[in-house]
Amino acid sequence: MLNLIPKPASILFDSGEFVLSNLTGIQVRSSNQEVLALADYLSAQLQHATGWNVQQSNDGKIILELDEDPGLGEEGYELVITPESVRLCANQPAGLFYALQTFLQILPSSRASTLSLPAVSIRDTPRFVWRGAMLDVARHFFGVEDVKRYIALIAHYKMNRLHLHQTDDQGWRIEIKSWPHLTEIGGSTQVGGNGGGFYTQEQYKEIVDYARSRYIMIIPEIDTPGHTNAALASYPELNESEEAPSLYEGTKVGFSTLGANRAITYQFLDEVIGELALITPGSYIHIGGDETHSTPVEDYKTFIKRIQEIVIAHGKNAIGWSEIGAAEILPGTIVQHWVGKSYQDAKQQGAKIILSPASKAYLDMKYDSSTPLGLDWAGLINVRDSYDWEPADYIQGLEENDILGIETPLWTETVLSMQDIEYMTFPRLPGLAELAWSPKGQNWEEYSQRLGAHGKRMQAMGINFYRSPEVDWE
Repeated sequence: MLNLIPKPASILFDSGEFVLSNLTGIQVRSSNQEVLALADYLSAQLQHATGWNVQQSNDGKIILELDEDPGLGEEGYELVITPESVRLCANQPAGLFYALQTFLQILPSSRASTLSLPAVSIRDTPRFVWRGAMLDVARHFFGVEDVKRYIALIAHYKMNRLHLHQTDDQGWRIEIKSWPHLTEIGGSTQVGGNGGGFYTQEQYKEIVDYARSRYIMIIPEIDTPGHTNAALASYPELNESEEAPSLYEGTKVGFSTLGANRAITYQFLDEVIGELALITPGSYIHIGGDETHSTPVEDYKTFIKRIQEIVIAHGKNAIGWSEIGAAEILPGTIVQHWVGKSYQDAKQQGAKIILSPASKAYLDMKYDSSTPLGLDWAGLINVRDSYDWEPADYIQGLEENDILGIETPLWTETVLSMQDIEYMTFPRLPGLAELAWSPKGQNWEEYSQRLGAHGKRMQAMGINFYRSPEVDWE
């Protein structure tokens, strides 16, 4: 059995095997610059996995090419291993990248002088277009290299979105040149103290470029009108009282709000989103909109419409947490469900829905009562809980064509290091990635066997994963 995660749509085995050695070359049958870059990527990955220096050659037996196959769409691929060659083919470079992830998972996790790969034909396309993870860098700040590692790990499981929660009560993490106090003051704290941090615009561009090389779109979030204490402490004029609150290092929510009736608030938002849009090549900016307990209801509705208009004016589409469904949703805005039923109002207005149900997809929830990190307000989420649900049936009133995809958030109130990130993320994220990619009809018993065998691979990748007692780890 090939222990592939996510499970491909079609796998057909044949007889024989392909022998991979340090003499095996990579043949590129394309002049596309992205394909050439993917050949270099594969060479580097093989070097890491095997220690071999496998380079490009005209007669290489690992063949990368683009081909016109409408059935594969923009992200699908074919991977065919015969005794003579390994052929990876896709319509677009993104599909070829996902073919490479499957190929790398077929490789044995331990090194040898030669590696034997089974003859197999795989044809694969994703179920959902949105396959995302969210990393909260506001509650605790994580540097560029940590974010790049997270990108590499989620890309291995064919995820294509990273939502960065960059602003909250505890910290403002992205440089805005026209409002420098946001990072000078608002970026100086985090939960529990010990300083904070922020990304310069150049560092943010570095993250964006690295993500693009892994076919991941960065979705930046500026959480508004609540979760804004760091901004309010930086610029008193954004408060209705015009008095700056103290910086905040706790974990309570719902107490802060931008002045929704102040002209300066919308000038601020226009300039912040304008700068962010210029350095964000992706199509979306997340506007938050959650837990706005201190914003009057009518002010909230007015605010949500106006901030959507600002995002659209800067050439992007808005995404907001499910609460924005109670306001007017403009065409192109996406709603991200986490709790409640406001998604139903959003659906009635024609919005597509990203599924992030807290009781299934929140990676900051404890695995069980003894888990040293995490919270439990949405329940305890063991590895089976996070995998064993059907997206199209789980949310009342939603059908599959209403769902854009799945996103799995990691909030970081209790998460302080990359080791912590990995412990809370793995092995739950691979299962959620499979729900987003693989055809409907998952089976926990079958999946848990693949996951157990996959443990050696996560160990070889240096992932600090939780060894769940639900899984028989090899």
